[in-house]
Amino acid sequence: MAVVLEADPDVAAVLSLQLDVLGMESRYYSHSSLLLNDILRRQPQLVIMGLELGADDSIALLRRLGECHYRGSVLLLSGVEAKITRIAERVGETLGLNMLGSLDKPMRMVELRQCLDSVGVGRERPIETCREPVFTCDELEHALHAGELTLHYQPQFELSSGRLSGVEALVRWSHPELGLIGPGNFLPLLSLEQSKRLTSHVLTQAQHDAAQWARAGVTPTLSVNVTADDMMSPDLLALTRMRSPSDPSLVLEITETAAMDDELLGSEVAARLCLSGLEMSVDDFGIGFSSLARLQSLPISELKIDRSFVRLVEQEAQSAAIVEAVALLGRRMGIRVVAEGVEDMACLPLLERFGCTHVQGFGLARPMPAPDILALGTHHEAIRASSADTGLPFGSVP
Repeated sequence: MAVVLEADPDVAAVLSLQLDVLGMESRYYSHSSLLLNDILRRQPQLVIMGLELGADDSIALLRRLGECHYRGSVLLLSGVEAKITRIAERVGETLGLNMLGSLDKPMRMVELRQCLDSVGVGRERPIETCREPVFTCDELEHALHAGELTLHYQPQFELSSGRLSGVEALVRWSHPELGLIGPGNFLPLLSLEQSKRLTSHVLTQAQHDAAQWARAGVTPTLSVNVTADDMMSPDLLALTRMRSPSDPSLVLEITETAAMDDELLGSEVAARLCLSGLEMSVDDFGIGFSSLARLQSLPISELKIDRSFVRLVEQEAQSAAIVEAVALLGRRMGIRVVAEGVEDMACLPLLERFGCTHVQGFGLARPMPAPDILALGTHHEAIRASSADTGLPFGSVP
C-alpha cells in the first residue's frame, strides 16, 4: 500500500488513479498528523508526499519519519525549485530514509512505474538491512603493518586531445576476507598518527609506481590527497625530497575547506613544496564557503570542480553557470581546471566550451591498479579506450 500526502486534491486524485492502474492501493491525506498515525499503525510500503503542503512543513515531516524509524520508501512530489527538492532528498537520506527521488507535477505514468519497480511492489522488505563492515583500531593497525592498504589510480584526461594526462592515487584496503574495501569505510577511523603514516605510505608507493610508468614512457601527472594536518606539518617536505628533475609532476590535493583554513605554517609549507617542484590542487572546489583572498595567497596550480555541479551541468542552468564561472576563474588565474565526476561523455563538449581543461570520472574510467595505467597511457584516444574497456554504458558507476 502507498499513502499519499498532497495539499492539492486534484493532483492527489490523478496520482491515486495512476497507482490503481499500476496495481497499488493508496490512501490520501491532506494533513500530516493523520498520515503519521496511519504510518505507525499500517507500516505502508511507500509514502508519497508533496513538498508544498501549505501550513505543514514537509522537511519537518521527513524528520518525523526518521524519528519513527520508517522502513518503507519515500517519493517526493515537487512543484518547487530543483535545489529545494535536492535539499529535501539529502535531508531524508541523512536521516536513513529510503529516498526514491522526486517526480515533477504533473506526474507521468512511466516515471511513476519506474519508481514502483525500484520499490519492488509485492515483495517484503528485509527485516535486517546490509550494513557496512565496522573495523577496530587494532585491525587498521594490522592492515598498515601487513601492507594490506594498496593503491588504485583514477585516470584524468586532457579535454583537447583525449589523452591520459594524470592519475589520482586512491587508497583501498585489500582485506584478506572481505576483499577490496573503499576508503570511506576506514579512513575516518584512523588516528592522527595512523593518518600520517598512511600519507607516507601512499606518497612512497605512488612515486614508485610513477617511476615504473616513466621507464615505459608513460608520464602522467601524479596526484595524491593530503589532509590539512599533513599540510601543516614540515614532515611532508621530507616525504618528497628524494625526487629527481626527470620524475613526473607530483600534485598534492587538499580539499577547499582545509586549504582555506590553512594559516601561516601551512602557507609556508605549501610555498616550500612548490619551490621543490611540487604542485597544489584544491579538490571539491565550489562546495565550501571559501575566501578568494586565501585562494589568491596559496600557490595553487589546479582547481577541481566538485562532482555535484558537473553531474547536473546539462540539466540545470545554475549548475552550468557555476561550472562556467569556476572555469573562467581558473583560466584567468592561469591554472588547470578539472571537472570531476563525469558520468556521461555527452557533457564533454560543453565542459570544454566553458573552459575546463581536464576531466575525470567513472563514465570515463574507473580507478584501476598500477599496471593498467601503462596500457591506457599508450593509447592515442585514451578517453574512448578506457570507456570501451569497461563494457558498461557511460554513467555506470561501480
